[in-house]
Amino acid sequence: MNATNDATPDNAPKPVPARGIHRKVGGRRIGGQGGVQATRLAVGAMGIVFGDIGTSPLYALRDTFAGRHRLPLDTLHIYGIISLMFWSMLIMVTLKYVIIMMRADNRGEGGSLALLALINREGTEKRWGRGVIVLGVLATALFYADAMITPAVSVMGAIEGVAVYRPEYHYVVVPIVVLVLIALFLIQDRGTARVAYFFGPIMLVYFATIAVLGAWSMAGHPEVLAALSPHFAIEMFVADPWRGFLAMGAAVLAVTGAEALYADMGYFGRNPIRLSWLAVVLPALVLNYLGQAALLLRDHAALESPFFLLAPHWFQWPLLILASLAAIIASQAVISGVFSVTQQGIQLGFIPRLTIRHTSQALGQIYIPAINQVLLIAVIVMVVVFQRSTNLTATYGVAVTGAMLIDNVLLAVVLLKLWQWRPIFAIPLIGLFFVVDAVYLAANLTKVPDGGWAPLLMSAVVFILLTTWSRGRALLRKNMATSGIPLEVFTKSAHASAIRVPGTAVFMASATAGVPSALLHNMKHNKVLHERIVLMTVQIEDTPFVDPATRAAVRDFGNGFYRVKLRFGFLEETDVPAALKDTTMCGAPFDMMRTSFFLSRQTLLPSDTPGMALWREKLFSWMLRNSASAMEFFRLPTNRVVELGSQIKI
Repeated sequence: MNATNDATPDNAPKPVPARGIHRKVGGRRIGGQGGVQATRLAVGAMGIVFGDIGTSPLYALRDTFAGRHRLPLDTLHIYGIISLMFWSMLIMVTLKYVIIMMRADNRGEGGSLALLALINREGTEKRWGRGVIVLGVLATALFYADAMITPAVSVMGAIEGVAVYRPEYHYVVVPIVVLVLIALFLIQDRGTARVAYFFGPIMLVYFATIAVLGAWSMAGHPEVLAALSPHFAIEMFVADPWRGFLAMGAAVLAVTGAEALYADMGYFGRNPIRLSWLAVVLPALVLNYLGQAALLLRDHAALESPFFLLAPHWFQWPLLILASLAAIIASQAVISGVFSVTQQGIQLGFIPRLTIRHTSQALGQIYIPAINQVLLIAVIVMVVVFQRSTNLTATYGVAVTGAMLIDNVLLAVVLLKLWQWRPIFAIPLIGLFFVVDAVYLAANLTKVPDGGWAPLLMSAVVFILLTTWSRGRALLRKNMATSGIPLEVFTKSAHASAIRVPGTAVFMASATAGVPSALLHNMKHNKVLHERIVLMTVQIEDTPFVDPATRAAVRDFGNGFYRVKLRFGFLEETDVPAALKDTTMCGAPFDMMRTSFFLSRQTLLPSDTPGMALWREKLFSWMLRNSASAMEFFRLPTNRVVELGSQIKI
């Protein structure tokens, strides 16, 4: 999956994802590795990794009984659902992600794209390689759809506490949610470096609070602890199989956000995430769900909002404020995660170049204006259209379970092909994950008429965009390569006929062979060559970071011609001037004031030439025109760039 960058439609900036408090800079993790640091990272993970799954108690149990497919509010179903949620968290979160998938890291980094890059780099089977890539891209598309729903449902679920405590104020819920979300998205360009340090402690207080409230409620009905036995889930499905199956569409809300454990592994490390999950988050969630179940057994009217009605009267408004903060933190984590995934997608060649701003040099946080605007519009539309968190949860789960099911395919490749586990061990484990995730996905597909179509539609649009861009780039590079002139031939001819002028000219090229079109156009129109000509190719590797000592590879063609290949990891910033300053194999050191950068900008002319459907060629052409400047991507000095255009058909 090597993505080659040039002045044409390739990749874009910044590495280090924007989620998490501690980042890797230059391939090393910020901070120490002692026990105190591990504890700090564990607390930080609570605010970033577990924001989504941590706010699930706001609506998960309520919507299981009061959602589209209502269950009888009796002991059989309450115990059965609690048992189902508990064992789902053990199997889908603890066993699958915390214990197994977090071992499948790409040089310390996690997430679907990082895992896809790992498989592409180390896998030897080519016959299934393309299919795995398609599945990885589909998982990314589903993630985007999920990200459009999570802020809406989290903030809505928290703010609805106003209507629970003061029913006469129900009409202010949607306006408040919209205002909170607008404010949240508007501050993204300022970064979250300062407030990020408070995310973990706030979530720690939140988890402690919901654990205490749940335990307090359980004290009046201690026998509810028996609901943790798996036989209650089995008994519910035996007695009421159809409604139990439908209820799984809402019960899955208890494990949404599980994939964040894996995606954020590179920012905190697997051990701090495991520590925070096993020591704090999982026990707090279980206690709260048990407390809600005990409350429902005592008072069926509490189904209006069992989470908020756990609180005594004097603590209702403090709980509302704390839950709202937790929902905002969960939304912030998702927004930052979208920036992170987008940046990785750009680097790996699935997304066009976009303007990426760095909001904190120390923490490596990034902000992508275009993504922020699109995400804001999508989230506001979801809130305005669906109005209530119960309606929003009808859209929730399809994308999450779809992504989890795809993760199983990637995990199967890792276990059987990369780690070479014995099939007698790997197949039963993978089979368990497939069965659980497939059943949950099937249950969520029953929600498609009630709103589940929304994430499917959004993910389909994103999938088309990602695959169109990737395919278009491949065709464009192939077309340019076929019309290239061998560099050896060009150097001899040009050296003998062209006038040489002082200075250095760097021509950005997507291919590692042939002469870039910008150099040919420069010779055609200006009829001169600089004393030193550097043909530069930037290549993004399938690893997060590249050793600086091996970043540059140089080949001297004589007569002042050099071909340079710069290698960057998919979590590194493609700063070409900085890399050139460290390159000493091209004769004299590079002086930026005596160096000019020549970029090619292709204008695509859609045609009936076999390759892509005409409508996809037009879509690719539109994406190409609207991609960010290669000058920003490569961090080139604005006053040293010359851009030459050409037209091309694919």
